[in-house]
Amino acid sequence: MTDKNLRRIKIKKSIRSKVSGTASRPRMTVFRSNKQIYVQVVDDQKGATIVSASSLKLADKVTKKEQAAKVGEVIAKKAIEAGISEVVFDRNGYLYHGRIKELADAARNGGLKF
Repeated sequence: MTDKNLRRIKIKKSIRSKVSGTASRPRMTVFRSNKQIYVQVVDDQKGATIVSASSLKLADKVTKKEQAAKVGEVIAKKAIEAGISEVVFDRNGYLYHGRIKELADAARNGGLKF
């Protein structure tokens, strides 16, 4: 692994030691690859994914930031339909800027609180 990935894994472990999801306030975790972005809302007590969304199903040719914002809107809509209004945000070791920030802002605008 590269030094960059090792650094992200170290940050991820630190975050996960402090953040966990419950039934009333599940954890919203984000994974980004070079081309796509994925997000899940997870109940850690049950060990189950409640809702998920990704940029794989988006047909539009848009920038990665716009793609992340659309995924944020989709996850907010799905979570609210599932009866979830508050989540704990797990950025998964990524820095809070760029695509991660766009996704979080879009989810907030969609009605999620974190």
